[in-house]
Amino acid sequence: MAGARSTFGPTALATPANAVTIIRLAATPVLMSLIVAEGASWTTVAVWFMIAATDGVDGFVARRQGTTRSGAFLDPLADKVCVLGAMLALVQQHVFWWAPVAVIAVREFGLVAYRSMLARRGVSVPATRGAKVKTWLQSLAVGAALLPSTARHPLFGRGLLWVAVVLTVVTGAQYLLDGQRSRPASAAA
Repeated sequence: MAGARSTFGPTALATPANAVTIIRLAATPVLMSLIVAEGASWTTVAVWFMIAATDGVDGFVARRQGTTRSGAFLDPLADKVCVLGAMLALVQQHVFWWAPVAVIAVREFGLVAYRSMLARRGVSVPATRGAKVKTWLQSLAVGAALLPSTARHPLFGRGLLWVAVVLTVVTGAQYLLDGQRSRPASAAA
């Protein structure tokens, strides 16, 4: 980003962007409790919106003040924890079926492990545009299940969830292929 001043180096841990990410993580149990206690309500969807919106905030702050390795790990992890926490609470409330949520969970945490393994070998597999759309669709499915006006039509949120599942599987396969292509020749042998 032209004109951006890097305030924090790549190894910094205590950064404003990471603080926003930690707040997102800390807010997830609050959201889950609201989903279980109130279900679809304006309060619940407002908390969900704030959690989802702060994903963009921490990214903006990180780009302005310097991205870090810890932020590159924590931010996507927070995305997964927040979305899956909300989905699990919706499964508990019988709004979402467990199977699509299980597919998403296996993919998300399987890829965290896979990308960590590749990172130890010096291979980076950056997020793709499809993966960002996948995260957005997952968030939209949760939002649709929590918004009182769309929650009255559960097939809408469930349909979005299944579209997100398809994109989750497709982008997961793409990460695996990209990781194999990116491996150094000596590591592949």
